[in-house]
Amino acid sequence: MKKKSLFWLFAMMLVLSAFLAACNTSGDKEPAKEDPKDEDPVVQEPAEDDKKGGTLVYAIDAPPEGLFNFAFYGIATDAEVLGLFDEGLIDYDENLAPVPNLASWETSDNQTYTFKFEKGVKWHDGNELTVHDWVFALETLAHKDYDGPRYSNVQNIEGAPAFREGTADSISGVKVIDDYTIEIKFDQPRLNNLTNVWTYPMNSKAFEGIAVADMSAHELVRTKPVGLGPFKVEKIVPGESVELVRNDNYWKGEVNLDKIIIRVIDNTATLGALQNEDVHMVGLQPVTAPDVENLENVDVITAPGLSYYYVGFKLGKFDSEKNVISEVNPKYQDKKLRQAMMYAINRQEWVDAFFFGYGKPVNKPVPSSHWISADDKDLPNAYEYDPEKAKALLDEAGYVDVDGDGMREDPNGEKFVVKFSHYATGNPTFETRATALTQYWNEVGLSTELEMTEVNLYYDMIEKDDPGIETFFGGWGTGSDPDPSDLWKADKLWNYPRYNNPEADALLDKALSVEEMGTDTEKRKQVYVEWQKILNEEVPMLYIAELEEIMGVNKNVGGFTMDVSGYNNPAEWYLNEK
Repeated sequence: MKKKSLFWLFAMMLVLSAFLAACNTSGDKEPAKEDPKDEDPVVQEPAEDDKKGGTLVYAIDAPPEGLFNFAFYGIATDAEVLGLFDEGLIDYDENLAPVPNLASWETSDNQTYTFKFEKGVKWHDGNELTVHDWVFALETLAHKDYDGPRYSNVQNIEGAPAFREGTADSISGVKVIDDYTIEIKFDQPRLNNLTNVWTYPMNSKAFEGIAVADMSAHELVRTKPVGLGPFKVEKIVPGESVELVRNDNYWKGEVNLDKIIIRVIDNTATLGALQNEDVHMVGLQPVTAPDVENLENVDVITAPGLSYYYVGFKLGKFDSEKNVISEVNPKYQDKKLRQAMMYAINRQEWVDAFFFGYGKPVNKPVPSSHWISADDKDLPNAYEYDPEKAKALLDEAGYVDVDGDGMREDPNGEKFVVKFSHYATGNPTFETRATALTQYWNEVGLSTELEMTEVNLYYDMIEKDDPGIETFFGGWGTGSDPDPSDLWKADKLWNYPRYNNPEADALLDKALSVEEMGTDTEKRKQVYVEWQKILNEEVPMLYIAELEEIMGVNKNVGGFTMDVSGYNNPAEWYLNEK
């Protein structure tokens, strides 16, 4: 089981998971030197018995919302907790390709899939996992009373819309063969049907008799969740801690640790908690990581992430009933203006100043660690910091200083002000980093005004195209499914810039076409590269930075491995000292 790189708006932007490397190495096989004390110390792999037992303290720096079921959670801290006690039907490898976990599958046409479940797998309450638990989950997500955010993960199953509308009693595309075999038929063949469909079962016997509308508030979600993973929930103190104990009936075999205690700590307490060994591991904010690197008892582990920051432009307005971009906002339509604003930003300086070097500039809306990411050398523009080029582009586009005040007017000679919005959470660095961006634009003659907006209102305003939002700071986290259609196609609500380019949309459709792509992964990647070239040239958003994942890990912790898909099975973790 891997902790998935879960795709969820804003949560992945604010709370970044971390990558860990194994703390132990194999012994040095070189001949012994004359003076043994000059050798590097050799860390021996502990015997299996020495790995058993102990309590690991896993810290998170924000309280969970308390929705401890994959079907209902909405923020990353809840996902961190879930990843330690529950798991899904499929996993992802270091290349973000799906691999079997609780179920294997086969398909001949990428439309109809046959899944075979592992037999004898038990939920933490002793109920056996069967395909009926998956059917229950799919019907829950498709139910009209479902109040979670993941209907999109079932809507492409044949018959799911009819079930949601109440015109069908079941989802026609779901066919149970036996307790361990099930057939899922989608409305059409797509290359991402498998990676997009919901693959987390729900304990149907435990949830029996609970109305869908009442599930998210029920104790099975809030305080007494039941999973399938190597640890099971023993105690939850809302907003403070979650205690997990070893699952002795774990389907994959033995679990090393006795317990994992998940403890909420404040960001300001992270350094002391690691130094005093009050916690064994915690995801680090970039501002904290340099100080943690100085601790002798802690390793700071970094790895490429799957999230990026951007500045978006409101290029139009979206009609959510018709799913079309209904209006065009003229202010930022000139590509040269957008490109100039990109060249004006010293992105590496900004990353170093506010993320202490734990990141780098990105030139397209795909993190470089994803397999579909275009190489920068294949993109039309590198957008290296060049304020003189920014000024030249503005001159060409007609944005010149008419009245001699040092600030540029628009091509009609009217006052031009970039209205820039950023979310406010109480973190003072957010306003500081937003102000830094406005200064870059001011320096090339673009007068800029900053508006800090309370975070709970911010994305609602963006989603509803509030006229108070013209340009805005945001972030996206991508998951295993490379398809960016939900964020970029003209008929999608989450296309926040309201970018409308039929050529780009056609490429995204082509990349999912079984008829066009077949099983040729490289061919599919090249289609996404062509799409990225368009987005790089058009800059409907300014691609600012992609960040590394950072984790502080006590040196006594062993058995951890991480790759781009997440961490390894927590059953393998152990403590060298207990």
